[in-house]
Amino acid sequence: MKKFVLILSAVILIITAAACGSQNEDAASNGENGTPVFKIGGIPDQNVSDLNRRFGELADYISAETGLEVEYVPSVDYAALVKAFERGEVHLAWFGGLTGVQARNAVPEAEAIAQRPRDEQFHSVFIARKDLPIETLEDLKGVSFTFGSESSTSGHLMPRYFLMEAGIDPEKDFDGVPNYSGSHDKTYKLVESGAFQAGALNEAVWESAVEEGKVDLDKVKVFYTTPAYFDYNWTINDVDRVFGEGTKAKVKEALLSMKNKQQDILDLFQTDRFIETKNENYQAIEQIARELGIIK
Repeated sequence: MKKFVLILSAVILIITAAACGSQNEDAASNGENGTPVFKIGGIPDQNVSDLNRRFGELADYISAETGLEVEYVPSVDYAALVKAFERGEVHLAWFGGLTGVQARNAVPEAEAIAQRPRDEQFHSVFIARKDLPIETLEDLKGVSFTFGSESSTSGHLMPRYFLMEAGIDPEKDFDGVPNYSGSHDKTYKLVESGAFQAGALNEAVWESAVEEGKVDLDKVKVFYTTPAYFDYNWTINDVDRVFGEGTKAKVKEALLSMKNKQQDILDLFQTDRFIETKNENYQAIEQIARELGIIK
């Protein structure tokens, strides 16, 4: 009898696990008509409403161009997007240079397929309270400082690299340990408010904030712009296996063919088009991340 109960319990556990797995797979992968849902994501580098509009409208466009059922899946932070991509829960992601490298290391079949023209020559800006005598990176010694997300290329990795090049060790030379705001818009607001005396962020986000009057230039100034580096990119997962041969090519063509009719969407990405890119363009980012111990 005892043996029978043990066998029955094992069978029930197997059936329950299989049922749960099937339900989770359906919930994650299939739409109302039973076909797989193509899911896109992006690093949460700005406020939620801007991200929802940006990626929601792009999802509708890709769906119309490819015939796929496309859905935007928000991520709580940079690491969560990389993990979702690794698990196959996100099929196309708008990554920064660093998160793109992390995702492609986790999924060797993944490919960087598109970027904005400015992403070939991207920059970070260092900002400071306007009432402080800060004009160079060396002047940041003894100052309170905030980066963006720890996984951000333009808000952490490259600013940290250029600080080290200037002889500034962020863990020793600031007034206290550096802060991590989590997103670029929070960085300039923290400096504007006086919570931190200086910080570093994405050049494009700063330019947009200035253009839209979101930052008080009587309180905050840019005092240093970094040399150029490769940054943001669209990286696509192993989608042909899930959605059928030729899916990757269709999605890539949809992105690269965006022009005047899609300018409203392109404006949300602060560009007039996407251009082709490749994994090799981000080798320098990976090398720097390894040198700084951010990638092991």
